[in-house]
Amino acid sequence: MLTTRPRGTEDILPEEIEAWYYLESTAREVCRQYGYREIRTPIFEHTELFNRSVGETSDIVSKEMYTFDDRGGRSITLRPEGTAPVVRAFLEHHLYAQVQPVKLFYLGPMFRYGRPQAGRLRQFHQFGVEAFGSQDPAIDAEVIALAMDFYRRLGLKNLELHLNSVGCPACRSEHRARLQEFLRDRLSELCPTCRERFERNPLRIFDCKEEACREMVARAPTITEALCGNCAAHFQAVQRYLRAIGIEFQVDTYLVRGLDYYTHTAFEIMVEGIGAQSSIGGGGRYNGLVEACGGPPTPGVGFGLGLERILLALKAQGWEPERRGGADVLVLTAGPGLEEQAFRLTAALRAAGLAADKDYLGRSLKAQMKYAGRYPVKLAVILGPEEWGRGRALVRDLAEGWQEEVPLNGLIDYCQKRKGCRDLG
Repeated sequence: MLTTRPRGTEDILPEEIEAWYYLESTAREVCRQYGYREIRTPIFEHTELFNRSVGETSDIVSKEMYTFDDRGGRSITLRPEGTAPVVRAFLEHHLYAQVQPVKLFYLGPMFRYGRPQAGRLRQFHQFGVEAFGSQDPAIDAEVIALAMDFYRRLGLKNLELHLNSVGCPACRSEHRARLQEFLRDRLSELCPTCRERFERNPLRIFDCKEEACREMVARAPTITEALCGNCAAHFQAVQRYLRAIGIEFQVDTYLVRGLDYYTHTAFEIMVEGIGAQSSIGGGGRYNGLVEACGGPPTPGVGFGLGLERILLALKAQGWEPERRGGADVLVLTAGPGLEEQAFRLTAALRAAGLAADKDYLGRSLKAQMKYAGRYPVKLAVILGPEEWGRGRALVRDLAEGWQEEVPLNGLIDYCQKRKGCRDLG
């Protein structure tokens, strides 16, 4: 019986990889320009890290983590999100002792056990940034601007930036009391999950997708109404900075993030055409997270963007990745006895910096030419006994259809020049 991939995972095939290269290279370039340096953390961490940071009442910890005991009896979890591992590395390697703010980014797979759907897999990929050490609302705006700039460079259109503040612990305590008072006599109208959230984390009810719960919270007191003076001032400043650089947004007083560590700024970016859940990323500020993980009080702000969701959005808007790859030169043989020479020539072309390949199936020249027509390649070098005996080879331009004999001692230089012509064109 054929073994298939686990449910909720995808193979990224060679013909699909160019799209991923495009996303990743764009992310790296925009981060370079904004001063964010790449960090790579392990795919698995001690479970305690996520229990302490993400929050035991969050859906991620309570329902979605891939957790297991290793052979040493330690509880290990495949990372469900990127911020907590970066915070752990920030503390473990004393990055807080560096010049502040410390600005980092990551790219990599995350794991959550949920119902697979379009763009939401059990193994998915995120691009995220984290900035530690600054309370300045300008860096909140910078993080948001980086995300929007990333989308703009990819070519995504019709984006909506939703913005809110979830306040500080004092604001949230006041709002929690108001919200529970509002909901107490209406609990029977909530879904079972939100009834559980009522005592543990009622703010998460605002994130429920059930229609009855959404109608209920549309009338409920919002966290924005409970902001203290400092939180309100911070939120207003973030909005001013965004307006100053021409970034449009809408204040969404019902927006909360699914992780317990958020404080102050919260944002989400939406796009049409990828199903009912139109978010392609979001983030916010988390001033208490570093301290919760055992470090000194350190403000932080960041985002996580789902790459599968972004690819869905790009394709929905008609985008197709540029087809690159293939070879500059394909070495073919016209008759037996030249296989070793073809192998040596292929190696020499590669050593000269060209992408080169050859036939490895012993095909006839006719079959090799048919193979070359299906292979994305510019030039075919044909080694024939007669031409080889005269110290020459036949070079055919497969795109333009012309061919000519070239001396073997100048063949590599010739192919490099013709490849350069292809690049310029």
